[in-house]
Amino acid sequence: MKIAVASGKGGTGKTTVAVSLALSLQGPVAFADCDVEEPNAHIFLKPEILETREFSLSVPKIDEKKCNFCGKCKEICQFNAITLFGKTIMAFPDMCHSCKGCFLVCDQGAIAESKRTVGFVESGKANRIGFVQGRLRVGEAMSSPLIKEVKKEAEKMESKWLILDAPPGTSCPVIKTVRYADFAILVAEPTPFGLHDLKLAASTISKLGIDTGVIINKSGLGDVGIEKWCKDQGLPVLMKIPFSREAAWAYAKGTPLVDVQPELVNKFRELAEGIRR
Repeated sequence: MKIAVASGKGGTGKTTVAVSLALSLQGPVAFADCDVEEPNAHIFLKPEILETREFSLSVPKIDEKKCNFCGKCKEICQFNAITLFGKTIMAFPDMCHSCKGCFLVCDQGAIAESKRTVGFVESGKANRIGFVQGRLRVGEAMSSPLIKEVKKEAEKMESKWLILDAPPGTSCPVIKTVRYADFAILVAEPTPFGLHDLKLAASTISKLGIDTGVIINKSGLGDVGIEKWCKDQGLPVLMKIPFSREAAWAYAKGTPLVDVQPELVNKFRELAEGIRR
């Protein structure tokens, strides 16, 4: 059972919910922190990292001595990673998505395979929770391939549940995380920005055809009609987590929410079982 936890904006409590859900579930659980630009679930789960490996993409390296400057590689590249100026051809590895189309169309053998490090995949254990996270290389613009690798690593783990902690927003990294999940939980806060970005996130997830529900975090802090909007859209409100200064202090110290509010454990379990059914 793959449950993705996402949000339209940062700071809504997405990681708080994902970590709380993983800690509350019974049986073997796998947790994948797919926010590879700034992973922070490890602060709360405190896993023992048992393996760290480099993740690279195959990118083209062009041998101009063999190239006849036909331009086929430039034409097939949808990301402008290869440019041709007369008798000068250039490859831009940072723009390459590693589709390998250029390798297939070059009949001169002028394109050799090179490697570009995207980041690192770290895996380990947090008691009964299998843990995987990605760390994007500083300066790297493309996180989606690394997210795909993190998910692949997490799916190898023997578990009843897989919790996917998505990056904030609605762009490609979120799509890569949520795609093929069985269910998506959208975490929202009752503020004008929270409602605005929830609408964007819900619209994005709906296009993927994934069943979705909403958790309202910091409930009682404000009221901008999130519940009414969810009702109008047919989106179930799965849970409301009241605003708590104690919870905020705990978060700042790296303490999971369910440690300071243990009464939420059963609520998260019931929520997960409801989703499974």
